[in-house]
Amino acid sequence: MAGPGAVGAAAAAEGSQGGNGGRDGYDGKCVFCRIARREEPGTALLPCEDEDLVCFRDIKPGAPHHYLVVPVQHMGNCKTLRPEHIPLVRRMMEVGKAVLQKNNFNDLNDVRMGFHWPPFCSIAHLHLHVLAPASQLGFLSRIYYRINSYWFITAEQLIERLQTENAAS
Repeated sequence: MAGPGAVGAAAAAEGSQGGNGGRDGYDGKCVFCRIARREEPGTALLPCEDEDLVCFRDIKPGAPHHYLVVPVQHMGNCKTLRPEHIPLVRRMMEVGKAVLQKNNFNDLNDVRMGFHWPPFCSIAHLHLHVLAPASQLGFLSRIYYRINSYWFITAEQLIERLQTENAAS
């Protein structure tokens, strides 16, 4: 959500849980866990066809369409993922595309999907940023969501990284 260096004290406190939450995958201190369980007032969930994922609008949109796709179960950031999480990342991407299409955005060639790379995460619960049209990213968003940067990795780059990790093991 927030860009590099913009981690506020409240967001840091909310998202500092890097583990997998409680035994049932719920971390009551994590704002995304509370949103996923519909315990956070004021956040409307968007229709999502996957019962293990939720989608909602980013509170600081960087593009006309800026959604977050989040697992219901608490998971650490993208750096904690392993090769067995590749299907999850792909499902997150599919949900992102479906939400865009349900919101009348169909140019899937003008979309940026990815994750902030730690330590540049304001919330330590896995979340995919879905931004469209990528050609209309604002000035700061072009920096925050820049491809091949130290702080942002596209979903495709993450999958490649996880596949490489899998091949090496």
